[in-house]
Amino acid sequence: MPVFQAAAHFDRKSAPYTWVLFAFEKEKGFVNAPGKAGEAIREGLEAEGFMGREGQAALVTPPGGFFAKRVLALGLGAKEGVEVESFRRAGGRLGRKAREARVEEVSLDWPRAFDGERAKAFAEGALLGSYQYNLYKTQLKDAPKGLQKVWVKTAPGSLASLKSALKTAESYAAGAILARDLINGPPSDVTPKVLADMARKIAASNKNIRLKVYTKKDLKRMGAGGLLGVNIGSAQEPFLIHLHYKPASKPRKSVALVGKGITFDSGGLSLKPAGSMETMKMDMSGGAAVLGVFSQIAQFNPPVEVHGIVPTTENMPGGRAYKPGDVLKAMNGKTMEVLNTDAEGRLILSDGLSYAVRQKVDEIIDLATLTGACVVALGSLVSGALSNDPKLLARFTRATEAEGERIWEMPLVKEYREDIRSKVADIKNIGGGREAGTIIGGLFLQEFVGDTPWIHLDIAGPAYLEREYPALPYLTYGGTGLMVRSLLTYLRGA
Repeated sequence: MPVFQAAAHFDRKSAPYTWVLFAFEKEKGFVNAPGKAGEAIREGLEAEGFMGREGQAALVTPPGGFFAKRVLALGLGAKEGVEVESFRRAGGRLGRKAREARVEEVSLDWPRAFDGERAKAFAEGALLGSYQYNLYKTQLKDAPKGLQKVWVKTAPGSLASLKSALKTAESYAAGAILARDLINGPPSDVTPKVLADMARKIAASNKNIRLKVYTKKDLKRMGAGGLLGVNIGSAQEPFLIHLHYKPASKPRKSVALVGKGITFDSGGLSLKPAGSMETMKMDMSGGAAVLGVFSQIAQFNPPVEVHGIVPTTENMPGGRAYKPGDVLKAMNGKTMEVLNTDAEGRLILSDGLSYAVRQKVDEIIDLATLTGACVVALGSLVSGALSNDPKLLARFTRATEAEGERIWEMPLVKEYREDIRSKVADIKNIGGGREAGTIIGGLFLQEFVGDTPWIHLDIAGPAYLEREYPALPYLTYGGTGLMVRSLLTYLRGA
C-alpha cells in the first residue's frame, strides 16, 4: 500500500490528527484556519521561533475545537520562485520530524500554485527522510516507525497529475531505499552472491527484464582477468551480473549502466589502515544503484534499451591474493600492471566496461566509489563526472539537477595519460604520484570504452555519509542510494 494517498476531499473528522502546513516567510496568513484557532496556531509557531524560513519546522498543539490535535509547519522561504529542491528538503524535514515526534499519519492540503514536480520532490524527501536501517537492532518494540500514511488533499482538476507525481516519488524512493539497504548491510551478509540473488529477484518480478549471471567458470572463459585477479584472494565467488531491459516498442537507443560492486575492500595486499576499512562495505554503492534502478525501471517503461552491468567481488589479502607487480589482462585484451592492489575498482570495471562495449550500446554511464581524491576535491556532497562526450554529459547533468544530486565535471587531461603508461604492460593501475587521482582513474577507465559516448561518475563522497547535514534532511547517515533517482529521470527522458 503506498504511503501517499491523494484525494479531492476527505472528512476532517476522520483525518489523521496531525496536520501539515506549508508556510512562507513574511506571510502572516500562512495558517489556513479562521479566527481564534488560526491566531493561536500562529502565536504558537512564533513562540517556537518559526517564521516560515526555508529549513524551519515546528510542531505545535492548536486550541481545542480545531480539527487536528497537532500542527506541523514546514518553512519554504519566499513564496515567489520557491524551487523544487526546497520541497524535497521540506519533505525530508517532515520525515525526520514525524519520526522524532512518533507521528505515523499526517494530512495536508497541497498548495494549488505548485506543480507535480514539486509534489514528487516533496514526497521523495518525506520517504527518504523517514528511512531507518534497523535490521540488526534487537530492541525495536518502542522504536519510532516513521511515516506510514500521508493523506494529501488537492483540487479535483489537479488530482490526476498529483497522483501520478506521488506514484513516481514512491517508486524513486523505493529504488533508492533498496540501494541503501544493500549498502548498509554488513559485508559478511551482503556478499557478491547476495547481489546476484537480488538481481535474480528483480528479473523474476518483471517479464521485460532478462538476466545473465556469469560465474567464475564463465569469467575465465570470457577472459575477465581484471575481475578474476581482484577476486583471487577472497573466499567469495565473483560474478558479472547483466540485467537487460527492453521496451515493448522499438527503443530509441541503448544505454549501459555499469556499477562497481566491491562488497568489501580491505585494500588487498596494499592493506588499508584499520580506520579506513570501517566503511568499506559501501564500496559496492555503484552496483547497488544499478540494482535500485532496475528494481523500478519497468514501472516507467522508458523508451530505451538498458543494460545493467555489475562486476562484483571482495578485495581481500591472503596467500593467494594478487600482488603489486602482477599483470592482469582485461576482457578487451588490454594488459594492466598492478602497482597498488587498493586501486582495484578500476580493474574490475575494465571488464564491466569491456562487456558493455560488446553489447554495442549507444551510451555508457559507470558509477563507482573510485577515488579518495574525489572526496578531497569535492567533499561529501558532490560527485565527480568525467566524460568523452559533452552533449551526453549535458543531458545527464539536467537529470541530476532535477533530482538534487550534484555533479561537477572534471577534465580528462590527455597529457596525464603518460602517468599510466607501463613499462611492462599496456597500462598501470595508478599514476606516478598523488596528483590528479580522480582524473587518472577516469583516464584508466577510458581505455575500455573505445569511441562509445561515456560518463564516469566518481561517487566516492556522496554515496555514503559518515555525518548528517541538517540542510539535507532526506539524506541519512550511511548509504544514500545516490544516483538511482537521477538515472531513472535520465532514462525516462532519453
